[in-house]
Formats: sequence, C-alpha cells, structure tokens
Amino acid sequence: MATPMETILVKIFATALALSQVTTTPDAVKTQFDRVRDQEQVAQLLHAGCTHMRKAFDIEDINLEDLIATALDDPQAVGENMAFRGINFADLQMAYREFCKNEKVVVLTIDLGDVIDFYNKATADLPDHTKLKGIKLPGASVVLDRKGERFAEVFEENQRRVWVPLADIPEHVQKAFLAAEDKRFYQHKGIDERGLIRAFIGNLASSGRPQGGSTITQQIVKNLLVGEDLTYERKIREMIVASRVEQTLSKAEILELYLNSVYLGRGSWGIELAAHSYFGKPAKELTVEEGALLAGLTKGPNYFSPDRHPARAQERLAYVLSRLQEDDAIVADPLARGLPPLPALVPYERPRRDIGFHFVDQVAREAKSIAGIEEITANSYTVRSTISPQLQRAVEEALQEGLSRYERSAGRVQFRGAEANLSQAILHIEADKRPGDKRPAWQRALATARLPLYDVHWTPAIVLEKPSGKKGETWRVGLADGRILPLAIDNATAQRKLTLYDVVLTRVTDGSGKTAARADLRIRPVVQGAVVVLENKTGRVLAMTGGFSYPLSQLNRASQAVRQPGSAIKPLSYLAALGKGLQPNTLISDDPITLPPIAGGRDYWTPKNYDGSSRGTLTLRRALENSRNHATVHLLDGGIESKPEASLNRLCDLALEAQIYRECLRYYPFVLGAQPVRPVDLAAFYASIANEGLRPAPHVVESIERNGVVVYRHDPRSSVAIKSVDGAAFYQLKTILQGVLARGTARAIAGLSPYVAGKTGTSDEENDAWFVGLTNDVTVAVWIGYDNADGKRRTLGGGSTGGHVAVPIFEPVIQAVWAYAAPKAALAPPSPEAKRQLACQSVDLDSGKAQSGRAKAFSECFRVDRKGKIIDTQYRLMSQAEASHANGDREDGAVRKREASAPRSGNAPAPSATNSWSGQPWGAQQQWGWHSGSGQQWRDDRREWRPSW
Repeated sequence: MATPMETILVKIFATALALSQVTTTPDAVKTQFDRVRDQEQVAQLLHAGCTHMRKAFDIEDINLEDLIATALDDPQAVGENMAFRGINFADLQMAYREFCKNEKVVVLTIDLGDVIDFYNKATADLPDHTKLKGIKLPGASVVLDRKGERFAEVFEENQRRVWVPLADIPEHVQKAFLAAEDKRFYQHKGIDERGLIRAFIGNLASSGRPQGGSTITQQIVKNLLVGEDLTYERKIREMIVASRVEQTLSKAEILELYLNSVYLGRGSWGIELAAHSYFGKPAKELTVEEGALLAGLTKGPNYFSPDRHPARAQERLAYVLSRLQEDDAIVADPLARGLPPLPALVPYERPRRDIGFHFVDQVAREAKSIAGIEEITANSYTVRSTISPQLQRAVEEALQEGLSRYERSAGRVQFRGAEANLSQAILHIEADKRPGDKRPAWQRALATARLPLYDVHWTPAIVLEKPSGKKGETWRVGLADGRILPLAIDNATAQRKLTLYDVVLTRVTDGSGKTAARADLRIRPVVQGAVVVLENKTGRVLAMTGGFSYPLSQLNRASQAVRQPGSAIKPLSYLAALGKGLQPNTLISDDPITLPPIAGGRDYWTPKNYDGSSRGTLTLRRALENSRNHATVHLLDGGIESKPEASLNRLCDLALEAQIYRECLRYYPFVLGAQPVRPVDLAAFYASIANEGLRPAPHVVESIERNGVVVYRHDPRSSVAIKSVDGAAFYQLKTILQGVLARGTARAIAGLSPYVAGKTGTSDEENDAWFVGLTNDVTVAVWIGYDNADGKRRTLGGGSTGGHVAVPIFEPVIQAVWAYAAPKAALAPPSPEAKRQLACQSVDLDSGKAQSGRAKAFSECFRVDRKGKIIDTQYRLMSQAEASHANGDREDGAVRKREASAPRSGNAPAPSATNSWSGQPWGAQQQWGWHSGSGQQWRDDRREWRPSW
C-alpha cells in the first residue's frame, strides 16, 4: 500500500505529466495512457518536460541546483509553506535526479503505473472547451419603473455583469490587466512556465498566501469550466483545457471573455459594471490609474479593497503602474513622488430592494413569453416596466397588514418563533469596541441584521426587557433608530417563547398628546392573498403582489394561481342581461329555483342564497347590490336567453370574449363563481366595465432594449373590444356596481361610492374572499384565502366574506392609488356613444318605479328606443301580479321550478379550491376541468351550491 507521502508524489508527477505535454506538445496532448504499456512513453514525456522547464529556469536566471540545495538544507522551514506542505524534499530530489538528470537510482521513488492511474482518472470527462467560443455570460438587466427610473437589477447569483466588447475597453486598461495578471499573455499558449517558476520561487520565499502562476486562460477555465477546487486533479484538468482553449479562441476573444468574467469587488463581475460601481462611468472612459486600480483587484478584491483597506489598494496600484512602466505602456515613473494616490471613488451602494419581487418575476416571465427572450439574465437588457414604486410599497403594506388583521380577528395567529436572535452578534460587538461609535451594542447588531423576510414592511425590534411577573413590569423592545418602546403582545405562545435579544416584527404607533408610542407584535400569517392594480385604458400593471412575502413563497397568486371568484363573477350575468335589453329596474324573483339537467346530464341544480333567505321580488340593481344568488340564477331562465342551457352558453361565450377564461366549463354553478379565475384576468374584465367594453391587455413590460436598440415594445393596440354588448349596458352595470358600495355588500366603504364601483365575492364555504373595485383610471383586485397545497382544505371561516375581509385591504390601496398614481375623481358619466342610448329618471330604489321627491328616489339610467323613449322592461320576466304575489308569499319559501317533477337534489362535483397554476405568463392560463369520477363529491344528495358575497 502506498504511503501518504508516496501518494503526494504520485499526484505531483501526474501534474508534471500534464504540464510536460501542454508545454512541449500542446497540439498533441494525450489524456489516457495504458498503465503497463505506456510507462516508457510517460517517462520520456516527463523527461522532455523537465528539460523544457530547466531551460525556462535558465531564462529566468535561476540556478535550479542551488534552489534544490537550499530547500534540502532546511526542508522543514520550506515545508511550513502551505504550498509545499506534505512534500518530502529528499524523495522529490531523488525523483528529480531520476527523471530530469537521467541518473540511475538504486530504488525508484515512484511507481509510474500509479502516476498513470491518477492521471487517467483526473482527465476523464474533460469539459467541452469549444462552448467558450462566442459565449456571452449571463448579465445584469436593469428594470426601470414607469417614470424611467432604476427600480431593480435582475441577475443570476455571482453573475452581476454588463458585457462589453473588447473594442470598447481602452488599450491602457487592457495592458493594466495583463501587467497585473499575465505579462506574457501574447507569448504563451495557455500555460506560462516562466510565470509558474516565478510563483514557485515566491512561494519558497514567503509563507503567506500561495501564488498560483495561472495565466488568464487558466483563470477562465477555472472559473467557467473546471471549478475552483484546490486539488491536483483540478490543476491537471485546468492545464489541459487551457491548452485546448488557446487552440480554439483567439487571444482577443480570450481577453474579452476574461475582462467580462473576472470578479472585481463591490458585487461586480466584469470590467463594465466595476467601472460604474467604483467610478460611476463606463469602462471606455477609465483613466490609466482607474484601470490599474481595477486590475490590481484581480489578485484579491476583498484583500485589496480600496473601501476596506486603502493602504493595501494603494500599494497594489503602485505595483501595477510600475509593471506598466516596465512594459513601456506608460512613460512617467509612478513612484517618483512616493505611492500614487488612489483615484476618486463614488460611494458604494449595495443593490438592495425590499419591494416588488413578485412583480419582477412577472417581468421575466413576460419577457420570455411575449418578447421571446428566453432568459432576461442571459444578456444585459434595459426593461422599462409599468410599476409605480410608491404604490407598490403601499399595496404590499396593505396586504401584509390585512392578512395579519384577519388572523388576529379570527383567532388564528400561530407564533412559531422569533425572526432571529442577536445574542452572539451583541457579544462580538461588545468585544470589538469601535472608537467613535456611541450606539449600544444591541442597536448596532439590529442595524446590520439580515432578517429572512426582507420584503415585510413591519418594523424589526429587539427584545430588551422581559417581564418577570412583578407588578409594573412590561415587555420593552429597541428599534434600529435607538428608541426603546413598550411591546404589546396579545399572543400567549409568543409570551412564553420569546427571550432576550430575540428580533420580532412590530407595527409602531407613534405617540400623540397623552398617548405614548408603542410597538404591537406582528406574527407571520399563514393565510395568503394577492393584489393587482391595473390601469384601465392601457392595461399597465401599476402594482402587484402575489403573496404575503416572496421569501416564503415565490408563487405569484395574482398571475399564476386560479381561485373561485364566487359572487365577484356575477356582473358577467348582469352584463349579458343588460345587453339583451333588460333594465336596472327589471323585476326578478329571489325565490328558490331548481334548474333541469344540461343536455346529456342527469342532475338538477338548486342553489341557495348565502343567508338561506329569499326576498321575493327584486330589481336587477338591488339583486346585484345585495349579491342574491337566487335572482342571479333566475336570469338564466329567460333573462339572458329563453332557456337556461342557452343562457349558460351565452355567458360562456361572453366570458371567453372578455378573456376571463380560455375555456369555459358549461355547468350551472359557473354563474355563481364555481370556475376558478386568475385575479389579473378578473381585474381586466372589471377594467372593461370602466372602459365601456374595451378590455385592456394586462402587461408589466413596456419595452426592452439591448445595447441601446429596442428589441421589444408593447403594442398599445393590444386592447380588444367586447363587441357583443354595447357601451350602454356596460355603463348601466357600472352604476349598479357603484351601488354595491353605496348600499350593498361593500357598504363598509360607502363613503367611496361616488368614486368607486365594485363587487365583493366569497366562494363556497368562505374558501376565497374577493373585492374588485374600479375607478375611472384603475381597477384593483384583492383576493384572500389559504393555499391548501398540502391537500387539507382550510376555509376562512364563517362570516369571512369579501365585504369583511377583502374590502378593508382595498381601502388603503385605493387611497394610495389616488396619492401616487391617479386623481381622485367622481365616476365618469357615459361616453357620448352610450349617452345617446340612455335617458335618466328618478325611481324608487326598491320597486324600481318612477318616483320623485321621495326618500328612496334614485336617478337611474335606462336604455331608450330610436325615438328616445325609455324601454319599459320592468315586468318582462314576471307580470305585475306575479311580482305582488311573490312579495306577499316570500316568507313561505315557495320554490319556483322549471319542471314540477324536478327533484331537489344535485350531485355535480364541487370544484376544488386549491391553487392551480401553470407557471405561464398572461394569457397562457392552464386548461383544466372537473371530472365526475374525481372523488370530489358533495356531502349528501341535498347539498346545494351556495357561494355569495
């Protein structure tokens, strides 16, 4: 068995075998040898390589024999250098005599068979060097906001760069890098034996960081192909592949690749981004001194950092400038007046961002699907996006606080632990006293702490005092600004688990008058949500958040998930009815109804109102304002088409035309929101209501540029008109949705009704809560629910309707819209085209009859005929006698049936409420369907579909 010392010699001579070949026969490097037959050939190659290296020593004016004698005089001292640790110099000298001087030794120091085995293993499956030909490394793309200001950078890990052609890098900058890293770049063929010798001598003379003697070509191979493992195997592979690269790429191509791939500190890979980071200018404008400073950083960006170690950086700058003078690249003596001063640096700002992560992900998806850019990080692009940063922050804050508020009010808060504990960090700070910094250790630790939820907009606080139970004691926390505040904790688990120096998230309330400032504990919610703010006319997404926190879940629930909209889909049915000529005061029954099976089916369907009651006869306006299920379903029976199935078909056609869905499931619960929808698609439908039928194309990318050339621009003509319904019907629907706020299920924000129209929605068993609201300028869609991705269906709980859960989130969002994105204005009157089809008069809100001077009088807009006369449809769906009878008997709960023999049951499958997504962009929604054999059965034969507001 070979001893460890012998093993090291085996590795050294296997490396020497590779070096011998790439320096003597670079065009015919052999990577596999036979252990037995090729030993003589290997010995000859080692001899040839040693002869070549001896000549290189002579060129460098180094006496190799004296060098070896010096090492043997004190091998222990040399062995202390980590570059030579483990080498027996006596054995190495014996091998030197054997292979380099052709002396016959008594005992062979090494088994060439073992050398061949190690070499063959190291050279197996070498990476393909040809893929470096024409390669363009991943780059950093810049995302601009809607005003053209920098919002975000997008790049792969350790790939933050902007590629620049070699022609755009000044010659003096190129020479600076060559002087610092590879003086004989244009002479060697991938391996510089003279550079290796200089590194070897330097390592003998110093016990510090070992020098590698690698060429620029070797560094490229190490960084891009073979990895950075500090092993003999890697060095063997690196040398062979570097030799091959030199035969494939020109020197200019190699240098361009190097200058665009090298890491230079300040989070910058490549010369272009480094030039901007250090000097605020492109590489083509760098001076000699600036280029030399960057070149000096290649040896160790952190060690020679001008930010942290200016003295080291200054010495390194002087070294590079002196090398440039030796090469006649500069004339003046850089050291004539001592060390040269460092060039002026621009302040370093780390590229940090705490908002818009779901939005930026959508930018990348849209660039791929619409612009055909496979990866936005494949090159350096400039993307002009649609985002409003101030509004984006407000939207995220509103959703995060709203989700937390829901769980607190529902008693569902689950405290699992603190965000971090800074005890160790505080100990280190206290042990390392910094002169001049008067801040307490806890404050310094909190200021530099990296918390896992970097996009949650609550205030981090550190626990400084924990009550022991004595009277008057309380929790106290410290903030990054130095304030110490009382902490309000209403969670027993948190009170039990929290300890000193734990970091928690809080909502800080500033004191006013006699009220002192305090911090309220905030705990990560489990419930999820999504908000999208869409510009009505253009389809620009001004803000979008797809969940509570991006680090917790990268799923964008606004664009990648589909959920049941519940009653938020009801405006589709009323739009179809208004488009068929019905008026807002048309009377409709709110009594129970059973619909017959769809052709080919066997199941009757009997829906229920959310509260289980019936309200007799209602106008269309009051039915939608109060989100009555029975009334909506009655529209299928003559309100849209003459037969329920035909009405359903019409609604599906309209839904497809409005691009709410790509595919419509033609079954009755569809009209009450049983088919899941993406929030962004629902928002686009409501925007079409504001636009009187023009459906905008939601988008986050306005244009994409590369090297100043526009490669993609959003087509402003991408909006589509919903032509099967006229503008008059859309305007009438908008006024009804305005009443949802004034008097209906969203009356909690009735004060906004002059400016906002909208609709609440709650899916079956409160699984999803919605509110979608529109103004003249924007539409805001809010969704809340549990992911249920683990297969356990968890609902929001009784009473958690859209009006109670989603509306409170909508309100601060719309206030932020008015503050940052659009003016607060009363909802617009009908367009001239729609106005010609409408006339307004006062009516009684409940009966829909013309009235004036009464408390419930309301100005309603009606469709008119060609002569300008209001078309009376109040009793089109039921006679006046039927209406009176229904109101008189509504307490009886009588059931109006399509067929007297219809059974009161239904066993259509209940759609699952779990998320469904395809990971695809706008307009590429996953196709899906429900199957009767899926096992998703209703609880019993009498269970009835019951989504509501």
